[in-house]
Amino acid sequence: MKSLFDNLSLEVSRMTTRSYSTSFSLGIYFLHDRLRDPVYSVYGFVRVADEIVDSFEGYDQEALLTKFRNDTYEAIDQRISTNPVLNSFQKVVHDFNINLDLIDTFLKSMEMDLQKVDYNSEKYKQYILGSAEVVGLMCLHIFTEGDHVKFEELKPYAMKLGAAFQKVNFLRDLKDDYHVLGRTYFPGVDMTNFSADAKKQIEKEIEEDFRIALEGIKMLPSSSKGGVYLAYVYYQSLFKKIKRLPAQRILSGRVRIHNGKKFGLMINSLVECKMNLV
Repeated sequence: MKSLFDNLSLEVSRMTTRSYSTSFSLGIYFLHDRLRDPVYSVYGFVRVADEIVDSFEGYDQEALLTKFRNDTYEAIDQRISTNPVLNSFQKVVHDFNINLDLIDTFLKSMEMDLQKVDYNSEKYKQYILGSAEVVGLMCLHIFTEGDHVKFEELKPYAMKLGAAFQKVNFLRDLKDDYHVLGRTYFPGVDMTNFSADAKKQIEKEIEEDFRIALEGIKMLPSSSKGGVYLAYVYYQSLFKKIKRLPAQRILSGRVRIHNGKKFGLMINSLVECKMNLV
């Protein structure tokens, strides 16, 4: 029975999420149970593509990503894949009518990571759109559960939240992106002399993204608000820690939130949602 393989596919997507991101796993746990597996499936898809371009050095990453792209569209077309992550993802695409343009835009940003891109303002926005904003929109399709009016209303806020998360990731991973992968995403920033002023300008941009995103979180259905708010609070905490550090410190090592702090944030977020403070 295919249902057995479908269940296995979901379990692989769950394991992928839990292995790579404790913070998103906690956020997903606070979604309504009917929304959790679809979000696991989206995260699994996004994570595999990201690993191809970030971690598979020594292999033909371009060929692997091309195959992954082709396999993705074949899975969606055939409504099945022998790749468990793609098998679970294709079901979400059909169940929640996720626009194929979102998937294509995401994969194009992954392709950008295989090149040495000189990120000007236009290319920076293009990368943020594909790597983060459209992922937020994929999840918003799940959160709004077919309510097209609600989706359109929340669309700009979901994009801002995705952008904020990605830009915080850029700051968090500055050392590895620059020194290991040779990437510099922020336009006009000299990483050989990363200054306090440059850092403050980036932080100002992120603060505005977060401000707008919170307005949208407050309008989410109760089935998804708690989980999304927890992810927001976690990233805000990470961002505040980054803001307190000097520019050269974040260029020398990855900034983290320890698990005890994450647990405290989880409890506080849950209480705020239960008391309708969000």
